[in-house]
Amino acid sequence: MRDTVIGNILTDWKEDYALDFGGRDLHLAHSLHKSEMFSDEALVRLLEYSRRENYHVKATDEGGTGNREGDLGDLSGADILKAVRKGKIWINIQHPEAVDSAYGEMIADMYREFEARVPGLQTFKHMSTILISSPKVRVRYHADVPGQMLWQIRGSKRVWVYPNQAPYLRQDALEKLVLKRLHETDMPYDTGFDQGATVYDLEPGYMLYWPLNCPHRVENHDCMNVSVTTEHWTRELRNIYAVNYANGLLRNAGLRNLRRQRSGPGMMAKLAFAGAAKFSGMTRSAQKPYRIDFRVDPDSPTGYRDIDAYEFRK
Repeated sequence: MRDTVIGNILTDWKEDYALDFGGRDLHLAHSLHKSEMFSDEALVRLLEYSRRENYHVKATDEGGTGNREGDLGDLSGADILKAVRKGKIWINIQHPEAVDSAYGEMIADMYREFEARVPGLQTFKHMSTILISSPKVRVRYHADVPGQMLWQIRGSKRVWVYPNQAPYLRQDALEKLVLKRLHETDMPYDTGFDQGATVYDLEPGYMLYWPLNCPHRVENHDCMNVSVTTEHWTRELRNIYAVNYANGLLRNAGLRNLRRQRSGPGMMAKLAFAGAAKFSGMTRSAQKPYRIDFRVDPDSPTGYRDIDAYEFRK
């Protein structure tokens, strides 16, 4: 199902974008919105064939202060899309390449283009997620651990991007996120943060890239949205992750005033410590499970119905 329209993905690149890639927001045009890989037919196939561990279904609780997690049940992909169009839910399909290898080729093409345009850029561990979301849905304030890009395919949304520093990003919260003891949308937020945000209206054929760990939140306009997020790592991003991972473990042990080294013996020691801790599996049991308490329902005005809650671990 791969098509040729994505052979040249970035359509308005300028040379100065490469100068501080990763150091500031980029708002760029792309061609992915023209691809049949995001048609209703393609989305139905992804919804029907994605494994349980590769998707999340989310809704906002009644108070609007937290996220609920659900499942798709045994619905057809067409019924799931119907629920999204009329309801108040969003679905994240991770690893779409497990259903169709064309999505894996797509993300490889994305990063080949960036690496060709940004001198010295070398990325690895690429991952894509396809987001299908209802009109006017709001995705709460959150941050991501790897390098992150957001590509708008269908519909439109408003995106608030916040600085990756205090008070917008608390170091202890980032460490918990890295250790998977905090879900992305559990990051502390205050409405006063909005004064420091940069706001974008994202239309089909445009994408956003922001510096590492920048918190952000999203509000859909009055239309169903289809977007793609991509994740990547570089050697520098991996080192930052490992230092945060080690600092999180050290903070749990009672240490304070922890440095975030970017080089030197201190960074190397924390890389070794983080690697040993991950290899041992000592942190896995502390990872926060997902509480599943609703199921998608195309006959409900919200697009879902309550079920008896159960826990799910990936």
